[in-house]
Amino acid sequence: MTMAMNVKLHEGDLPDGLDLGPVVAIDTETLGLRPVRDRLCLVQLSAGDGSVHLVKFSTATYNAPNLKKLLADPKVLKLFHFARFDVGVMKSYLGVVTAPIYCTKIASRIARTYTNHHSLKSLCKDLLGIDIDKQQQTTDWGAAVLSPEQVEYAATDVLYLHRMKAILDESLQREGRAKLAAACFEFLPHRALLDMAGWQDEDIFSH
Repeated sequence: MTMAMNVKLHEGDLPDGLDLGPVVAIDTETLGLRPVRDRLCLVQLSAGDGSVHLVKFSTATYNAPNLKKLLADPKVLKLFHFARFDVGVMKSYLGVVTAPIYCTKIASRIARTYTNHHSLKSLCKDLLGIDIDKQQQTTDWGAAVLSPEQVEYAATDVLYLHRMKAILDESLQREGRAKLAAACFEFLPHRALLDMAGWQDEDIFSH
């Protein structure tokens, strides 16, 4: 069942006093997939209640004290799909290591070993029975004004993560893999830092 959205767009930072609760779903949009070259354009956040907050960065200045405080808050769990990329790009542009985190992609890979399909689109379909549209994925996120289609796409990327987490947590517990997943989540910020330092294409654990 799809969820109705209430989307709010903010320029440069979250508003003062905004409380998104103890678990916040987060995603990013960039100009491309290389953080050194492709700047951070948008950060999407949701408390899982159907409301989505979009923080748009229009320039190369990333003064976002409210967002940075949230990312570093040890009492708030940050929920991602493929956290490795988002945590790395936000460290590069916002200067903050995001923690603690939970990654639905990692959770799916550990819990759902019967499939090789772990994309956000696949999880929405397999776990929730929802088809999401990914056509806006490769559009210009640095545009001065985002189109309604871009806004809807960006919001959808965080809208269902809380529901996915609940289902994946049940699977992890059932298969006795919850502690293993938690250890991976704890390491993910370090994996993102390795990416940013130049080890993105190298398996440092290989022989």
